[in-house]
Amino acid sequence: MTGAMEDANNTTDINFILLGLFNHTQTHLFLFSMVLMVFLSSLMANALLIVLIHEDPRLHMPMYFLLSQLSLMDVMLVSTIVPKMAANYLMDTRSISPAGCGAQIFLLLTLGGGECFLLAAMAYDRYVAICHPLRYPILMNQKLCLNMTIGSWLLGGVDGLMQAGTTLSFPYCHSREINHFFCEAPSLVRLACADTTFFEFFMYVCCILMLLIPLSIILASYSLILAAVLNMRSTAARKKAFATCSSHLAVVGLFYGTLIFTYMRPKSYRTVAHDKVVSAFYTIFTPVLNPLIYSVRNKEVKEALKKWLGKIGSSQNESRF
Repeated sequence: MTGAMEDANNTTDINFILLGLFNHTQTHLFLFSMVLMVFLSSLMANALLIVLIHEDPRLHMPMYFLLSQLSLMDVMLVSTIVPKMAANYLMDTRSISPAGCGAQIFLLLTLGGGECFLLAAMAYDRYVAICHPLRYPILMNQKLCLNMTIGSWLLGGVDGLMQAGTTLSFPYCHSREINHFFCEAPSLVRLACADTTFFEFFMYVCCILMLLIPLSIILASYSLILAAVLNMRSTAARKKAFATCSSHLAVVGLFYGTLIFTYMRPKSYRTVAHDKVVSAFYTIFTPVLNPLIYSVRNKEVKEALKKWLGKIGSSQNESRF
């Protein structure tokens, strides 16, 4: 027993092997190119949204400040996963160091958990704006907005630190091949040559806290919003409220649905293929959808984009003369 533990401890510096998402076939090369396009689109779309919110004074409101934080989290999320996956695929090297693996787990859980609470804060913001519009500047003041944002980052960070540290503390004395395209705690724990029952229960409890509590806040907020919208006499006001809230609910449905499917399913229902596809959806595809959903359905953001593009066009014309 002691010899096995010594062998396990001696392998702590040995790299893990990521089996990846794609093979080197024509079909998978096409899919890989599509993922890279989605990655670049996500970076540009979210970065543009952050710039617009920062530059346009009309967007200096709690709703858009929270939206800029959501875009920042999405930029960091795709940057945590895709560059390493792309480098391994293009260079045909599938290894990742224990430190790199721990960093991916920490950042993924920090950003994923932070986004859960941030979406709950955005739901509360919409509830106050629609149900208590006259008291909005008081109930949703700058200090509260900042505290909710910091709280989202901190709660996500605590969850990421605990799970990443515990996951890497297990001995890995057998196969170090991770059947995934990035380091994810559930995939890594399967390789541990130790009893992980308590940790898996702890991880499940964390998922309940990080997913279901914010989701309950969101559902409660939108239940109250729906009741208020149905009582509105103005058809125009009702349409505007529905347009704003439907975009937020689309983001919530996409993000929470994939996370719950990944982290809260019983083991007996899990397959590696399903885990890879769902993980790709919430780490790669959802971040590019968020700015598109908010910008296409949002009049203020579209006006800010036109104004910003007009400024760039006028500055280029001035530089020519």
